[in-house]
Amino acid sequence: MSTETTSTQITPPRALTIAGSDSGGGAGIQADLKTFAAFGVYGLSAITAITAQNTQEVRSAYELPATSVAEQIDVVLEDIGAQAAKTGMLANAQIIEAVVERIRHWQLRVVVDPVMRAKSGDALLQSKAVDALRKQLLPLAEVITPNLPEAEVLTGRIVKTSYEMREAARAIHDLGVQHVVVKGGHREEEPVDIYFDGSHFHELRAERLETRHTHGTGCTFSAAITALLARGYTVPEAIAEAKTYITGAIRYAPGIGHGHGPVEHFWRWHPVTTLADAVGADVYPWPRPPITTLDQQS
Repeated sequence: MSTETTSTQITPPRALTIAGSDSGGGAGIQADLKTFAAFGVYGLSAITAITAQNTQEVRSAYELPATSVAEQIDVVLEDIGAQAAKTGMLANAQIIEAVVERIRHWQLRVVVDPVMRAKSGDALLQSKAVDALRKQLLPLAEVITPNLPEAEVLTGRIVKTSYEMREAARAIHDLGVQHVVVKGGHREEEPVDIYFDGSHFHELRAERLETRHTHGTGCTFSAAITALLARGYTVPEAIAEAKTYITGAIRYAPGIGHGHGPVEHFWRWHPVTTLADAVGADVYPWPRPPITTLDQQS
């Protein structure tokens, strides 16, 4: 009598990250793939640059040829496919142009994390590439997630107050992006994110957590949105759930390194027994934070 068993094949949703490699594992491709896995999404990657970095510094960066980036995208999508994609560190105008061409070719749903600097302050995007990012990539983005400094570069204006965040979101939307989330983590006041869907403004609120371990938060937040889009969530649902996820990831950061350490991507499966009490008995489906509708600015 045969004892062989047949495996049950369940094809998972797939998501592609187009970004740089972080040798410290806290940001970039590494953070994106961990986040995809945390949401049960199979992660694909196209590496744009290889960085030698830790929690304190980016010691060096090697930008890959744009043709290599394009080939990485093609080879995985030809065979495996993806329901959604995200961009992170794109390094230079040539890579941006190659990525834009492949996005158009594959008609990808794209979340753009407009990475310009590492948490350590080191530049990750050539200044002359900003124009290519703004004019070529943003019109293809379904969602963009700039922090305040990135929003300032994209709009050419000061962005500090809630009003300025709303105006920046509107200006970025005018560049062709469908959904804009201007993140408020750099504010000295309450870290409220402003989400503009093209018609209305919404607030995403969370308590400020006093910690230096926030390396890769932007990568992780945008990757969570991407993973949830791949799973079939609507954009507002994906943004709201991603906010819950990144808040927990910061709260349970493992405290690795002597600088800005990484967040905990698998905090919902953390062995700490108090975790279930912290997020509620029913960890899945995951709770969503409230989105407060603001008055639309004229």
